[in-house]
Amino acid sequence: MKNLVIFDLDGTILNTLEDLADSCNYILQKFGMPLRTTEEVRFFVGNGIPKLIERAFPAGTSSEVLDLALKEYVEYYEKNSCVKTCAYDGILNLLKKLKSNGIFLAVNSNKVNEAAQILCNQFFPDIFDFVLGSSKDLPTKPNPEGVFRIIRNMEETALKNNPEKINLNNVFFVGDSDVDIQTGRNAGVGTVIGVDWGFRGTDFLLKHGANVVAKNPEELFEIIMKKINGGK
Repeated sequence: MKNLVIFDLDGTILNTLEDLADSCNYILQKFGMPLRTTEEVRFFVGNGIPKLIERAFPAGTSSEVLDLALKEYVEYYEKNSCVKTCAYDGILNLLKKLKSNGIFLAVNSNKVNEAAQILCNQFFPDIFDFVLGSSKDLPTKPNPEGVFRIIRNMEETALKNNPEKINLNNVFFVGDSDVDIQTGRNAGVGTVIGVDWGFRGTDFLLKHGANVVAKNPEELFEIIMKKINGGK
């Protein structure tokens, strides 16, 4: 039985909020727009960078301005994505313990793919079996295509010569937002887990359909292993 845990990136394994907010305000200032607080940006993220820019800019901003701002944001953020960003306490140890138990690990993020790759390589080298960020040929979460693409990759690489495939019932989706919860639901994975330490919180995640919410990485490890070992 092959188990796969797919993690969201922002707010789940990495605290990227301040760099996201700083990059957002850099672009807003460049275009002469009012700046946003970190708490405002907290609720702007989750649906991809285009939606972040749309939410940050004043209502009624032209599509031409938004397109230009998006292009400049992506270029700026890729160069400034690791200024204040850090891994949440206990996350690296959690990932190492899961990996030592033979569990496949992946990332499915709405962050631009290049930035997602850079961050995972810097903070979690040689940990993830596959990292998937947003690209022009991939619908953003909560569309489940990212989950399916990750599973196909695992079957074509790590399980290439193994007749055993990955069953959706043995897939976990872990995230900190309603977008993540809905992604797991849309994909039909076995277990959708929310994390309390991210950008939303327990009450919000349970309200939006999480099977369970972990208070810390240690509890998340216990939840995953209990499920794998036949618990509920």
